[in-house]
Amino acid sequence: MLTAQDLRGLYAIIPTPARPGSERLDATDTVDLAESERVVNALIDDGIAGLIVLGTTGECATLSHADYEAFVTCVLETVNRRIPTFIGTSALGGHEVARRLRFIRERGADGTLLGLPMWQPVVDQEAVDFYRQVYECFPDIAIMVYANSRAFRYAFPVEFWRQIARDVPTVCAAKHSRPAHLTDLIEASQGRIKFMPHEMSVHKFYELSPETTTACWATSAAMGPAPARAIIEAILAKNSAGIDTLAAAIGWASSPIHGVVADPAVMASYNIQLEKIRINAAGYCQSGPMRPPYNYMPDDFREAAEECGRRWARLCETYLGDYRFSEQVWLAT
Repeated sequence: MLTAQDLRGLYAIIPTPARPGSERLDATDTVDLAESERVVNALIDDGIAGLIVLGTTGECATLSHADYEAFVTCVLETVNRRIPTFIGTSALGGHEVARRLRFIRERGADGTLLGLPMWQPVVDQEAVDFYRQVYECFPDIAIMVYANSRAFRYAFPVEFWRQIARDVPTVCAAKHSRPAHLTDLIEASQGRIKFMPHEMSVHKFYELSPETTTACWATSAAMGPAPARAIIEAILAKNSAGIDTLAAAIGWASSPIHGVVADPAVMASYNIQLEKIRINAAGYCQSGPMRPPYNYMPDDFREAAEECGRRWARLCETYLGDYRFSEQVWLAT
């Protein structure tokens, strides 16, 4: 069973590659399994520490039952236990969550990325009870809480984490984005839960809590994992100059999309579209078209996402030289 202390390095988040025509409402058999297998192998070959699939970028909410199971089977058979893999099981209601959890357990997943049921907002007692019941029913599956307050319409307050740390021993991590209140969250969870940031904010987490910041997640890894891997390795090496250089480089590559990601309401409306457009533009993974209904993107946002993808591809070239991830490369820019 994975614990917070086991989580180190870069955890890549990937889309669920879609076949041509998947943008149609009546499409079936939409998963590009060959591309799914290829990109998982490429990421492992390029040194990722773990894999997270079927969150927002993975279009968990829009996959059919058949497509969900086909993708999960493909990913887990391809990984073949080489790296820890968290499979998203969020759904509208608890019974569907349990069905998905049974399926990923049968297929050999190490853990689940799990948000709250998504139809009616829950109150604090329901939120804690939900994760407690998941633990009781599936005590052999590690849980990474999908702590997206806008998506799940729940604030995930400090007291929630205090109770989860006390009552749900299989919760080992939280997919977390913002450094606000980080030290309070760590204290409330008594260090039992790894609050994992993305590659754009991991340096800020490190400034607040250098000893607990040992891992990050990145949807940008699907554009090529080198820069995100480099910054978490710089953090693990406590290389201050490398961290600063990489944070600036990642900030430059990501700056075209700041107008989208800076506004939570805007980001919530265009999250899937932004990720798949920039991933396709970078060329490391072909994620294919967006599944309905989340396939409209304003032209200016589309152009920004494509520019972000192009910049990330250029950044990957910088961090894939003969001195890969070495101090010389960190200081090169």
